[in-house]
Amino acid sequence: MSENIKDKYLALDFGLKRIGVAISDENKLIAFPRDYFKNERGILEKIIDLAKAENVSKIIIGLPLNFKSQETDITKKAKEFGDKLFKTIKLKKINIDIVFFDERLTSSLAKTKMISSDYNRKSRKEKGTLDSLSAQIILQDYLDKQKIIY
Repeated sequence: MSENIKDKYLALDFGLKRIGVAISDENKLIAFPRDYFKNERGILEKIIDLAKAENVSKIIIGLPLNFKSQETDITKKAKEFGDKLFKTIKLKKINIDIVFFDERLTSSLAKTKMISSDYNRKSRKEKGTLDSLSAQIILQDYLDKQKIIY
C-alpha cells in the first residue's frame, strides 16, 4: 500500500496488559483515540484486521525510553512486539510500514488530561482509556513532527 491521501496512520501504546490504540484522519492531521486491546493471544491479528479495515499505511509504535534516552526492559519488549508485528504483516504480504517513535512523557500527559477531565483512575476501563489517550498523544506528536519535516 503506497501512502496517499486516503491512507491513515495507526499508533500503538504498548503495554504488557493493554495496548492503547489511536488512528489518524485521512489527511494525517489529527489523531483520535480508539478503544484499547488486551495484550493477549491473537493481538497481532486484531491489530492487522483494524489496520486493513481502516486502510492504514503506517503503524507507529511508542518506544518507551527513559529520561536519558536509554532503553529499558519495557523498551525491549515493545521492540520485540513491533518485530513480531512486522514479520506477521510481511508473511501476510500486506504493505504497512512500522515505525518506532519516542513516547517519553506521553503517559504523564495522558494522566494529566484524564485528571483534568475528571476520570476515575481506578477503573480498569479507564486504564484502557489512559492507554488509548497515550497512543493518541504519540500519534499526534508523530503527525506534528511530520508536518515540520515536509
